[in-house]
Amino acid sequence: MPRPVRQRILVTGASSGLGRGMARRFAARGRDLALVARRGELLEELRDELLAASPGIRVVTAAIDVDDADAVARGVPELAAELGGIDRFVANAGIGRGASVGTGAGRANRATLLTNVLGTHAQCEAAVELFRAQGSGHLVVISSVASVRGMRGTRTAYGAGKAALNALAEGIRSDLLGTGIRVTTVLPGYIETDINVGRRGPFTVDLDTGVDALVAAIEREPVRAYVPEWPWRPVSALLRVLPLPVVRRLT
Repeated sequence: MPRPVRQRILVTGASSGLGRGMARRFAARGRDLALVARRGELLEELRDELLAASPGIRVVTAAIDVDDADAVARGVPELAAELGGIDRFVANAGIGRGASVGTGAGRANRATLLTNVLGTHAQCEAAVELFRAQGSGHLVVISSVASVRGMRGTRTAYGAGKAALNALAEGIRSDLLGTGIRVTTVLPGYIETDINVGRRGPFTVDLDTGVDALVAAIEREPVRAYVPEWPWRPVSALLRVLPLPVVRRLT
């Protein structure tokens, strides 16, 4: 049975990095977009760019901080009403601050956990409530290969938060089995974005390559996707079984 075309797509964290790249790719495919980020002026610039390049689409924007669960709960239905509905929700907004635990960076680590875990939870609550009401939809949760094992240094809080998202997405998927709502967890590897400064390693790909792989994976609507598929699917399998000293050297 062919997958439905998700015409109306909401992307959070759309002002930069992967979110901005996804917005450009979906717009080029003729999709209507709702774009969310904290920096409203950057969203407006992106909206104007997308409409100029693809004048037949609709683009709406909202400056929302995903740390504010009430603002997310209000803003998502408003955007859905403005766009005429939402068929796919890409929970992408996140940050990558932090340092080794116990080195005086507790505030930054907490901020990363707050945004990446509770901020994504707020997005999922709003998206799934909307999808339950309409009986269909596609929720995409952007996790990370850093979630596969505990990571050291700047990746500790970041990886822990992304591991929580894997469990969150799977729990939502379990709840929704047999319905018209699909849930996809995406685990990007090393992609050149601002959030990954200090976290890039072997097999890092440029932003355009990473975004192309990301959008292609999302369009397939799998349960779980590694981006790019090569080498991150086999690397992730190895990370799960390698001894911690080896994982430490690799990451």
